[in-house]
Amino acid sequence: MELIVKHFSQLTRDELFAIYKLRVAVFIVEQQCAYPEVDEHDPAAYHLWLQDGEGIQAYLRLLPPGATFPTASIGRVIAVKRRQGLGGRIVAEGVRAAQELLGVDAITIEAQTYARGLYEQAGFVQSSEEFLEDGIPHIQMVWKKP
Repeated sequence: MELIVKHFSQLTRDELFAIYKLRVAVFIVEQQCAYPEVDEHDPAAYHLWLQDGEGIQAYLRLLPPGATFPTASIGRVIAVKRRQGLGGRIVAEGVRAAQELLGVDAITIEAQTYARGLYEQAGFVQSSEEFLEDGIPHIQMVWKKP
C-alpha cells in the first residue's frame, strides 16, 4: 500500500477525479446526505491517500490553520476496505503530515460520533457535546502534540 501526499495544486486531473468520485460515493450516496461535498477548502488542502493496484483504499483531507478552525484540521476521512486498519493508518499519516508540512501542534476535527474510537486511538480527545451536521451526529475532537 503506497501513501500519496499532495497539495491540491499538485494533483493530476485523474487523481482529483478519483478523489471526488470516492468522496461523493461515500459522503453523498452511501450516507444519503445532500450537501456540497466539493467546497472552497479543497484548493488550500493537502490530500493524503493510501492506494494499491485497485486504486484509493483510504483518504483524508488536511487543512491548514485558519481554513475551518484556528488550528489545522483533518476531514473527509474514508477507508474503502473497512475493519482492516486503513482508517487508523490514514489518520496517523494525517497527524504526521500536519506536523511535518504545516508545523502544527494541534489539530481539530468534527468526527462522526460513531467513529470516536478511531480518533481516540490517534490521540484525539472529545472537546464538544454531540451535535448534528447534515443530519448526522458529530462531535468536535482535538489532538495536541504530546
